[in-house]
Amino acid sequence: MTDQIRIDEPGYVARYRAAEQARRELEAELVDGGDESVPLYLRKYRAKGERPASNITDTETPLWRRSSLEIQRALTEDSRNKEISAPPEAELRLANDVFLVRHGETQGYSTDSGLTPQGIWQAHTYGLTMAKRFKTGEHVVFRHADTNRARETVEHIARGFVDGCVQFEKDIAYEQPEPMDEFRNFQFVAPDGLKDVTAAYREYYAVREKYERLDTGDRPLWLVEMDRFWKLQVAGGDPIEKWLTTPMLHFEPPAMAVRRFWAGINRLGDQFPGARLIIATHSGCIRAFAVAALGYDPGEPYNTEHVRAKIFAGRKDAMISYRNRYQEICVPKIADLPVWNTTETWQPPQGGTAS
Repeated sequence: MTDQIRIDEPGYVARYRAAEQARRELEAELVDGGDESVPLYLRKYRAKGERPASNITDTETPLWRRSSLEIQRALTEDSRNKEISAPPEAELRLANDVFLVRHGETQGYSTDSGLTPQGIWQAHTYGLTMAKRFKTGEHVVFRHADTNRARETVEHIARGFVDGCVQFEKDIAYEQPEPMDEFRNFQFVAPDGLKDVTAAYREYYAVREKYERLDTGDRPLWLVEMDRFWKLQVAGGDPIEKWLTTPMLHFEPPAMAVRRFWAGINRLGDQFPGARLIIATHSGCIRAFAVAALGYDPGEPYNTEHVRAKIFAGRKDAMISYRNRYQEICVPKIADLPVWNTTETWQPPQGGTAS
């Protein structure tokens, strides 16, 4: 009975001990016969590279005895299909790639101020990053809103972009920065006409001072609405959220600002098909653009943060992305949208009837 009992060690233990012995012999050879000026970890790495690589198609060698890289290649071979990685012909072509960029840090909002040194650095760094992302042979268009902070932002973005193209040795064509009326800040109806909400501040401040000093009766509605807006700004609140969520009769509705932006994007796209469009503008309109696409408010963009719109070929669909949130939408047809103006006449969509 005892003659049938096996006293030798199992095969897997023998293989393990053999592998350990080979490893110890290799380390001893590296330490004793190797170049002492080379670190031990580097000698081990070089010795590992000198070992003959086994054939991963060898069906006789068990999978568990192959190297980790060979195991990874063998296990992933069957998963490399069109469900995991789409074939090149299935990729969607872009009509335009749009970056709506908030201006850099500014000196203040009570006047049409320019950028601070920090804002200049932010804009230049943004342009340098775009040069790193884009490829040789592409076409870039720079546009901006008609304010000093937006103009200076896109100018420094363009300078950073040119510096980046030189640094990374890329040949990318670009258009010089120009203002576009469609990308202006949201408007306010002041007594002397339609103007940027920042441009109306001085008139608001002078008239409010008069009422506070003389107390001459009820204040006009435009002054009340502007006072509520700016007091939120001074108190450290979020006046853009108020504009997005509270109906105010003297402020341009957020939906009309979004409409303007789409009109400008479509016009630029027709003029520069296939180009990347970098547009420096203001946080309120950018935020409204994101809200219209995503269906909720993702928050105020930081200085030189952007909302991106990838418009696909045919200009019927677009992918809007902001802070790792993505939403595919249908590009609106501007001719079918209503128009906001300062009179009491409402214009129905072309070809339709007012109901």
